[in-house]
Amino acid sequence: MRLRLFLSFVLIILIAIGSVVLITRQSTVNEVRDFMFRGGVLGLENLVTRLETCYAQYQAWENCTDILILYTGNAMPGGTPWQRKGQDMNHGMGGKMPTTRLQIIDLDGNVISDTQESAHPPATQITESALQNALPLLYKDETVGYLLPEGARTFTSEQEEALVSQLNRAALIAASIAGGAGLILAILLAYGLLRPIQNLTQAAARVGEGDLSQRVIISGDNELSTLGSVFNQMAQSLQEEEEHRQALTADIAHELRTPLSIQQAHLEALQDGIYELSLKNLAPIAEQNRSLTRLVDDLRTLALADAGELSLERTETNLPGLIRRTATRFGAKAQTKGITFNLSLTSDCPTLNLDPQRIEQILNNLLSNALRYSPENESIEINLTHTTQRVSLAIHDKGHGISADELLHIFDRFYKGDKSRTRSNGGTGLGLSISRKLAQAHGGSLEAGNHPQGGAVFTLTLPV
Repeated sequence: MRLRLFLSFVLIILIAIGSVVLITRQSTVNEVRDFMFRGGVLGLENLVTRLETCYAQYQAWENCTDILILYTGNAMPGGTPWQRKGQDMNHGMGGKMPTTRLQIIDLDGNVISDTQESAHPPATQITESALQNALPLLYKDETVGYLLPEGARTFTSEQEEALVSQLNRAALIAASIAGGAGLILAILLAYGLLRPIQNLTQAAARVGEGDLSQRVIISGDNELSTLGSVFNQMAQSLQEEEEHRQALTADIAHELRTPLSIQQAHLEALQDGIYELSLKNLAPIAEQNRSLTRLVDDLRTLALADAGELSLERTETNLPGLIRRTATRFGAKAQTKGITFNLSLTSDCPTLNLDPQRIEQILNNLLSNALRYSPENESIEINLTHTTQRVSLAIHDKGHGISADELLHIFDRFYKGDKSRTRSNGGTGLGLSISRKLAQAHGGSLEAGNHPQGGAVFTLTLPV
């Protein structure tokens, strides 16, 4: 991966530098030619261009003779079209007037215009040797005339090649230096970009080997830091799930060990003749067996809910009637503590398509907890409300409420807020976990909280 990333950087650097060198070389050749053979050394490149443009327009030099006059600043009002259009032509030289003598010469060597003669000078013949110092005027890449500056220096093609070669050599040296710096930067970038990926890969490998405590250091705000953050969250979730699994295994072992120990003690007492074989002495064994059966059933329900395979026997159900029947069954137990149920059930609650036995299981858990934690001679408020989309059932006891730490874990499996709670005054700690799973299986939810007037409140929400 590092090698491929480095080679990618190298390829990009080489393409970029090669393109720059090629473009620079071509541009350098053109600029050198303009400078040496198009009047650039004398600052006449704009004049050459204007003369060529004029010739292209009129196909003759007679209409272009006034350009030299305009160029030297001697234009007269009412002149030729080029005089009227070119009053500011001298700006091409930054406002500086040439002091050298200039002549326009045709292909036959005849002087067409001269800056030191009148606008229409007498016919003068220029020798071929003198034309070697002249600047060629081109039309469609063919020479149509010359501009002869007096005292102009002659440049040869050999001098052009030497100058271009030196400039190209300088460009190659600069490209080599830039390429070397680019390669060093590519190495540093490749290392810097791949280092967090390597750290992430090593951490992922250790997590795969079972070390769930692995985390990666996150720095910056980019895609790699986001990936590292997601990895840390995943590792944290896996670690928490593993801790829950270990705790669940320990809790299950504890819950199984107690009834099994009681059964074993009673059976050994019966075998040794300490207890006589009677229905009275068999009753504790049967009770512990029922506890084991309930525990296994609860665990099976949770396993099916976790796997999404919990079957629901849905039917059209009158929820207010189901709540009344369930509360009535707890009436005798409530009377022993002087507790009353205050039911506030809406009369126009729609019929719901749900599994009445599973909903009754939720109600049994919630009412059992409310009775367990409600003080004597208090009331338990049961309020049912609904909208067009959902039905909400709130069960509010008058107990001491739920602490902030308990709220975080109250739906955890085998969680018991009261650490001193025993089997005689509490269940296995699976009731609320099962209730929430059953509510979610119906497409609803079960939440716990503290009521503003004191006590705990559990809210069951079901969709209409």
